Amino acid sequence: MGHGFGTGSVSLIGHDEIVEGTLVALFSGGHVLLEGVPGLGKTLLVRTLSQVLDLSFNRIQFTPDLMPADILGTNLVMEAPSGRREFQFQKGPVFAHLLLADEINRATPKTQSALLE
Repeated sequence: MGHGFGTGSVSLIGHDEIVEGTLVALFSGGHVLLEGVPGLGKTLLVRTLSQVLDLSFNRIQFTPDLMPADILGTNLVMEAPSGRREFQFQKGPVFAHLLLADEINRATPKTQSALLE
């Protein structure tokens, strides 16, 4: 698979197995969990894949105070053109083709469970 992967001016070099495994999982309908210290290019990889494949991309920074509705979305009361008030679902960031979930371990079990739904 070559020796690098990048967006032109920035490249992800030396991680051919990670890139290849991610592409295999993506094209086969699977999921990928990338773990590692900051600076290894995880965000660059996901952003680049979303651009190259024209897929939606969202990022969630997990914190102890993050609630399930913050990632799944919620029903909002909106005024319809007729003047009536109706519930309208506002999608959360989890509704994307590619989702970068950063520091999942910091979230409460309830929020982690909502992510896995």
